[in-house]
Amino acid sequence: MGKKVVIIGGVAGGATALARLRRLDESFEIVLFERGEYVSFANCGLPYYIGGTIESRENLLLQTPELMSSKFNADVRVSSEVIKIRKEEKKVIVKDKKTGKTYEESYDYLIISTGSTPLTPPILGIDSPNIFSLWTIPDTDVIKSYVDNIKPKHAVVVGGGFIGLEMAENLAHLGIKVTIIEMLAQVMAPIEFGMAEIVHQHLREKGVDLILNDGVNSFKYNEGVTTIKLNSNKEVKADMVILSIGVKPNGQLAKDAGLEVNQRNGIVVDKNLLTSDPSIYAVGDVIEVEDFISKTQTMIPLAGPANKQARIVADNIFGKKKEYKGTQGTSIAKVFDLTVANTGLNEKTLIKLGKEYKKDYQIALIHADPHAEYYPGGQQMTLKMIYDLKGKILGAQIVGYEGVDKRIDVIATAIRFNGTIYDLCELELAYAPPYSSAKDPVNMLGFVAENQLSNKFDIVIPREVKDLDSDSIFLDVRAANREVTKGCLDDSLHIPLEEFRDRLDELDKDKTYITFCSTGVRSYMATRILSANGFKAKNLAGGFKFYQTLNCR
Repeated sequence: MGKKVVIIGGVAGGATALARLRRLDESFEIVLFERGEYVSFANCGLPYYIGGTIESRENLLLQTPELMSSKFNADVRVSSEVIKIRKEEKKVIVKDKKTGKTYEESYDYLIISTGSTPLTPPILGIDSPNIFSLWTIPDTDVIKSYVDNIKPKHAVVVGGGFIGLEMAENLAHLGIKVTIIEMLAQVMAPIEFGMAEIVHQHLREKGVDLILNDGVNSFKYNEGVTTIKLNSNKEVKADMVILSIGVKPNGQLAKDAGLEVNQRNGIVVDKNLLTSDPSIYAVGDVIEVEDFISKTQTMIPLAGPANKQARIVADNIFGKKKEYKGTQGTSIAKVFDLTVANTGLNEKTLIKLGKEYKKDYQIALIHADPHAEYYPGGQQMTLKMIYDLKGKILGAQIVGYEGVDKRIDVIATAIRFNGTIYDLCELELAYAPPYSSAKDPVNMLGFVAENQLSNKFDIVIPREVKDLDSDSIFLDVRAANREVTKGCLDDSLHIPLEEFRDRLDELDKDKTYITFCSTGVRSYMATRILSANGFKAKNLAGGFKFYQTLNCR
């Protein structure tokens, strides 16, 4: 018999480590302890089972304990909670939750994959019987039963993160009126406020009530109805409440064992995912990782990184000596008809790191069709990319209806290989009218960024509008009547692009013209004409459409 490996926790991290270990070496003795009854399940699919998109509960169960045991020749013990690690003795103390008995298990190597738990802050009334969190199969069963049997008419989702938005959508599909309460000014914290405003608009169009910049003060339950009192003193009544406030790492077990943890109880690991003990590794939501771009320490609870980390740990125990090179936080979510995706750093993070816009980084902001403009059915997506002054890509966000996933994956791949905006210009991507344009939106991001870095044109981003001086004049180059009637910036001058060259004598070379059209494409052309004729010009990034969405008046 070879080395003995004990794994604490299943799902993405623990189950993947077990499978990889067995594929590497038949001689390993592998024991996996899972405190719940389900060792491997599709936790990202739970909201879609509640909403009925995934019809069968069995589809959520990726591996049963029995199947995993037989398939991988491993000892898989569910309802078994590791309550103590004795690292000096290389032993764990396990409690059998069905019998209540405890026993010891020795190990040569230990893998901690204890994951995370939903936050439940000490709010008065948070233990009311119609308040739920969604994280496990049992959570799903309870919510599904409540929805099917009680048939609530109004649900409140507290928190506008991924799970909160997915639950809002799925409850709405069941005919339930949904209100989202979010303490921050926006949903989906990984994206910028401007991009989130597109999501806000879409949620409202779908009948979801949004309460932003307001947190929960208390819950009060009475005969099936919970009254939620907010910090603003506003009250909202609901038949059910879903908490989606965030998660905390399950690192107390490691801390009690004397392993190094951070302030949040996240386990500190090295590049090999080894803890402060040379025989103990850790993976998944419970560990602190290095941000791939900023090289700072962070915690990112995503399934993709957890799976990769588990594979690396298995390789290291086998003797391959591999390093985990950091997490860039690539994620994607479906919000009704919208798809929202991001990768890398956002501006909020850069500002916290002491970086300044234009001094340390630039922004490319475009609207683009997912496929050829003349091919029917396409709706524009909004793409935002952040890059440094040498052209290195730092992050990107995309909001749209179709084709968002493949564009964010291309940019995420470019980031992983330390790509630049110039690489995006050169990428040869698949093209046919139903799928893309000859100049893909990713190429277009590169072109726009290249033009900005080469000083071919300057931009004004929407948040800068309020700080413009009196010498700045907005110049609307949209078509007369047809577009202008949809709204306009105050005190703007209107000269359609088609008439531009013939009407330059109407402009003043002592002024700076902020050109705009609907999306920023025609106004870019206008800035080039102005610059070539000795005028000072900047382009309103994202165009009037994006500015209007942000309500920047």
